Amino acid sequence: MNLAHTTVLLWVWGSLQAFEIVEKENIFQRTPCPAFLMFDNAAYLADMSFELPCHCKPEEVSAVVWYYQKHLGSSHTKVLTDFDGRVLTEESQVHVGSDMLVRFSIRMFSLLVFRAQPEDSGLYFCGTRKGDYFYAYDVDIQSGEGMVATFKDQGQEPFADEHHGSLHIFTTFWEWTPCDRCGVRGEQWRIGLCYLQSPGLSPRYRKTLPEVVSCGSQAVPRKLRAQAREHSPELLVQSCVVPCEKKKVGEGVMAILSYVSKVGSRPWLPQVPIQFHQQRLGHGLIISCPGARPEHAVAWDKDREYFYRTQYLRGVNRSMRVFIDHGNHLHIRFTQLSDRGIYYCWRQGVRVAGLRLGVMSRGRYRASFSDPETRSAVELTLVGYLFITAVFVTIHLCRCCCYLFRCCPNFSP
Repeated sequence: MNLAHTTVLLWVWGSLQAFEIVEKENIFQRTPCPAFLMFDNAAYLADMSFELPCHCKPEEVSAVVWYYQKHLGSSHTKVLTDFDGRVLTEESQVHVGSDMLVRFSIRMFSLLVFRAQPEDSGLYFCGTRKGDYFYAYDVDIQSGEGMVATFKDQGQEPFADEHHGSLHIFTTFWEWTPCDRCGVRGEQWRIGLCYLQSPGLSPRYRKTLPEVVSCGSQAVPRKLRAQAREHSPELLVQSCVVPCEKKKVGEGVMAILSYVSKVGSRPWLPQVPIQFHQQRLGHGLIISCPGARPEHAVAWDKDREYFYRTQYLRGVNRSMRVFIDHGNHLHIRFTQLSDRGIYYCWRQGVRVAGLRLGVMSRGRYRASFSDPETRSAVELTLVGYLFITAVFVTIHLCRCCCYLFRCCPNFSP
């Protein structure tokens, strides 16, 4: 009897649990979409990639279509789909400056936009092919051109909040990144985007806090948006030190090293994959860290020299020849012979790649209009010719006017 009672109780408990799970799934499926379309506010920094989930859709809809409008009610609407719900592109295939129609992807009803630009700010709708909308977002992409860097180790403080009557403009910081290096002194930072608080915001836009949205949101009236335009994003940087995690070397590698060390000198083995690149003397170079994004903790070294943002961040010194931009790219302007060496890249506190840079002082170089320096040389030449032509024409026009009105002095004897 005890065994029978136990079996019955277990069966009843399992049935109730299964009924509870099915009931939850049915409740989720029966959740209706809102009758009045609202917009979720979301802000990102330029060159970031973001994902917009379609939280609400009817059960019979098997593939969603995403729409984009610059302003609410705009007659020009972009359709972001291939009408089959397939993956359209990968982030590694996206080039900087590409149109948004080749920088998006749809996966499991969610819209992914790669390397977003300020021009991508606007309204995104999740709906059907017929144009029925289920869910919507108000996306604000803030430019990093005027980003202000604040170094905590130097005693600097972020910008103070601005108050213009009932308008409150402030910076909302993200969480600190991991330390960008391990075993040595590194840096970590947090990105701050512009937000404002005002009682005159549109009620159609859903806010995380009451009357608080990002500065470029469609909920902000034009007058208030113009006042908040001068409040640029901020970057807060501070030093950090973390130990490195020990990695075990494989037995096969250790056997090869021990054999080589017995035969002769131990060879140099790179700890990370290293690429080789030849750069012409005097030309510029931009190096990217593989797999890194603007929100990642990225650091750069040259051999045993560490490039810290307190000295090499873009905007710290206008005359910098080597600097790091806000997208974590390393720039070398006017390459010199002293730039030869191995440049290492750290991502999220782990050294991931290296670039052995060689500088060619001589050799043939094919001029191409895709080269920015070639375009600059052609532009300067054309401007010089136009200036000389303008001076020549001006002198002759003056001589003609003087001859017609007989106001020129006569130097003939």
